[in-house]
Amino acid sequence: MSNDEVDLAALLCSKICHDLLSPVGAINNGLELLEDETDPVMQDRCMNLLADSARTSAEKLKYFRLAFGAAGGFGDQVDPAEARQLVQSLIEESGKITLGWALQGEALPKKVIKILLNLVLIAKESLVRGGNLDVGAEQGDLGIEVVIRAEGTRIALDDGIRSALDGTIEPSELSARTVAAWMTRELALKNGGDLRISPESTTELLLGAIVTA
Repeated sequence: MSNDEVDLAALLCSKICHDLLSPVGAINNGLELLEDETDPVMQDRCMNLLADSARTSAEKLKYFRLAFGAAGGFGDQVDPAEARQLVQSLIEESGKITLGWALQGEALPKKVIKILLNLVLIAKESLVRGGNLDVGAEQGDLGIEVVIRAEGTRIALDDGIRSALDGTIEPSELSARTVAAWMTRELALKNGGDLRISPESTTELLLGAIVTA
């Protein structure tokens, strides 16, 4: 493994740790509160906090395992229902986003699902005030086409992430915030496809990828 690959792996690990810090920290806070709390009502609230935080942590780990990792528990083909369950858990965390799902029933290559999950994560994070998130994938003339559409009262996409998605950033300029977007583009290109992003808009974001079957 080259030094560049080691650096990229380290950045990806940093992103995962950052995203897991909040729910794992909440578990720690809940345990500390529970140690000193004697009121039964407050104890119940602490237990609910622990349960919610533990569930969120587990769901995020499952999502990251397939989106970023080798996901050895899956075969070369992944049932879209598995992906939908992961996306639904991600969307429910915010409580402000409505999911639209339009995927074919048959299994899709793991590489397509990985791209889809990464684009969903980017689109979800851009919906800073909530809104609608539509996910679709189908077999086209050029390969399997993935389309993610985010619509809301305010779309906020980091300039660095946009640069990573459209290929105008150098690997040496990547950060923990942008590395997943760059990896997603590379995954599409290395599988004979491409990745597209819509022009800047304050209310709508379209992300698309094509992957050869």
